[in-house]
Amino acid sequence: MNLKSELNDSELLRLMLAGDEEALALLYRRRQGGIYRFALQMSGSKSIAEDVTQEVFLFLMREGHVFDPAKGALSAFLLGVARNHVLRRLRVEHLLAPLGDDSDDEAVFSQPSTEMCPLEDLTRAETIESVRKAVLSLPGKYREVVVLCELQDVSYGETAEILGCAIGTVRSRLHRARALLLAKLRPADNVEETGSATVKSARCFA
Repeated sequence: MNLKSELNDSELLRLMLAGDEEALALLYRRRQGGIYRFALQMSGSKSIAEDVTQEVFLFLMREGHVFDPAKGALSAFLLGVARNHVLRRLRVEHLLAPLGDDSDDEAVFSQPSTEMCPLEDLTRAETIESVRKAVLSLPGKYREVVVLCELQDVSYGETAEILGCAIGTVRSRLHRARALLLAKLRPADNVEETGSATVKSARCFA
């Protein structure tokens, strides 16, 4: 067994900054998936998500010493860096990237499914696409709290740290985001449900 794989993120970062390439590889394997999913769910672009993931780890190699474990987890720190890069890219491009039709996108919003009949599979795919489009259509400040809190399961406290705002602001934005998502998704299913239930149902697409 590789003993380094048992180390926490902060310990791996310390080794990485001392020149340990294996520690970097372990950190990358451990955290790159979450960063990629966050960037893709925020931007709708595979190319932006890939670029942002690479940029985050390049930043970590150059500036990893600025991370302070007393202020929070490394995972939250990396998502904060990813957020800055995503927002920068979206500002440069002035709009969200096209949604595209890559089948890989569905994997970001869904878990591997058990056997389904073709109709069930089609219905699930349509639901995934509806949720994906609805999340991407939210204004940035609402989209990011949904992606972080609901799709990435980041705590309210860590989300507040990433966004640089109060926990109360996170809660109020999430409440508003759920209402917006409900309004966007309800015409498609015409089901009476709360905004919270709608967003919770979207967790299985993360």
